[in-house]
This record gives sequence, C-alpha cells and structure tokens, in this order.
Amino acid sequence: MRQLTLDSHTALRLLKVSDASQLAQAYLRNREHLSEWEPERADEYFTEAWQAENISQVLAAHQNGLAYPYGLFRGDALVGRFNIASVVRGPFQSGSLGYWVDHNFTGQGLASRAVAALRTEATDSLGLHRLEASTLLHNHASQQVLLKNGFGKIGMAPNYLKIAGRWQDHNLYQAILHDRA
Repeated sequence: MRQLTLDSHTALRLLKVSDASQLAQAYLRNREHLSEWEPERADEYFTEAWQAENISQVLAAHQNGLAYPYGLFRGDALVGRFNIASVVRGPFQSGSLGYWVDHNFTGQGLASRAVAALRTEATDSLGLHRLEASTLLHNHASQQVLLKNGFGKIGMAPNYLKIAGRWQDHNLYQAILHDRA
C-alpha cells in the first residue's frame, strides 16, 4: 500500500478496515475539538463498528477511483484523517479535499505538509485536474493551509453545509493541478 512520507515520523497512507479502532479512538479523543468544524455526530459514529463500516464503504469507492481515504500517522498512532472524496471522472477529473488533525498535533505544520503531499499525489498518480476544498468563514488556520498549497479562493457559498447543528457559510477554494491533456 502506497505511503506518502511527510517526515521521519509522519506519513499518510490509505486507511484499512483494521484502522477502525484507532480511528474511533481518535474521533472520540477529538470530539470536542472537531465539534465546531464538523456535522453533529451520533454516539454510534465514535464506535469501532461504525468506523469499520464507513472505511469499508469508502474503500469500495476507492476501488473505482472515486475516493481516497487517508490516515495521518505519527509513528504508529493515527493523528488525523485526510480525504479526497466525491471524485468525478470524465471531462471533470475533480475531487473534494477534506481533513482534520488531532488537537494534540495542530500548529506543527502537519496539515500543510499533508495537503502538499496529497496535491502532488492527485496530480501525479490519481489523474485529477482539480481539487476543491471549503472552509467555514472563521477557519483561518485551514484557509492558510490551502493558500500555502496553491489553492485560490473562488467564492463564498451561503448556507453551504450543516456544521455544528446549523447551516453555515463556507469559503470555496480550488487548485488547478495542471493544464496537460
């Protein structure tokens, strides 16, 4: 399984169903930290069983080139999740980037390095032409990660996603990966 090395201790790799326990623990450990940035989650979401089923579903989409679910690992510990999802093939060749980093590891540049690695992977290996991402208007840290990695702001979408229990506006970003045919 391909691994994207960020530094001597940190790498991204495709999630496996066997990562479900660690992923559930990471979500539980970060439940409060992520609550401002994600949809409201039922208690079931934070279980190994729910995460295993979700990973299975996303890996099925991955087999068709439509999703790329990565775990961010510091040593053997899962400390974040990065996804290229909603991949559309054909003339569009586009995917949507989403990510989070464990609250114990924010501010260390991990998100920036991971997004850089995924942008390169999307360009060189996944055959994508465009990556998009969205952030809440007040998520300045994530906006900086995207801007550092060559994403440009393309607008603001009112009431874009239901986050933390209410419909919220989001800034929209994109990176055009190449102009090659």
